[in-house]
Amino acid sequence: MDFLLNRNEFKASNASTKVNYGKIYEGKSTLELLEIAGYLNSIAFNYLDGSPPTMDKTIFKVRTRN
Repeated sequence: MDFLLNRNEFKASNASTKVNYGKIYEGKSTLELLEIAGYLNSIAFNYLDGSPPTMDKTIFKVRTRN
């Protein structure tokens, strides 16, 4: 079964229920946080971890005005 990140999911909550939300990331190094972000991006955009898709640079083509 293929699981995808549902970007439409929302849970209403208040500050008292989310007090410890960021505590799991508090002691992590910058490199560990970047690895976590890369993993979450790979899930959200459905590509293999470690091999992100290449960017389409054709829209950045330089054009001259006449």
